[in-house]
Amino acid sequence: MILVDADACPVIRLIEQIAEKYSVPCILFCDTNHVLSSDYSEVKVIGAGMDAVDFALVGACSRGDIVVSQDYGVAAMVLGKGAYCIHQNGREYTNENIDRLLMERHMAKKARRAKSKHHLKGPARRTEEDDRKFAEAFERIVRKSFQL
Repeated sequence: MILVDADACPVIRLIEQIAEKYSVPCILFCDTNHVLSSDYSEVKVIGAGMDAVDFALVGACSRGDIVVSQDYGVAAMVLGKGAYCIHQNGREYTNENIDRLLMERHMAKKARRAKSKHHLKGPARRTEEDDRKFAEAFERIVRKSFQL
């Protein structure tokens, strides 16, 4: 099963294309502020509480599933359940890199608090190359996870 933290996820179309190619079921999790529709995936709309979508996704996740999320906390929890996890930029979260990523997130949050007057730049605009990298990495994980 593929589970997607679909709130503001820019690669849903790519995920669904690859899921359909390999006949893998897919669930899109979103809150009431980001209601989605899909011809392929099941859509689960979760209440708009803080982290409600994250906890619903983690609760639905099982060993061997693939999760797409940009949230390092979600990634850590699903890795703990024996699932695969990938960021929308194509970076696979692993047991080897998750601690470092969580620490970097913590340090960045501390830096933002210390420089409250100055705004750090957000992510760069998404490109076709970003989509290509994600699709290649995601398809690799699908093939590995489902032994295709």
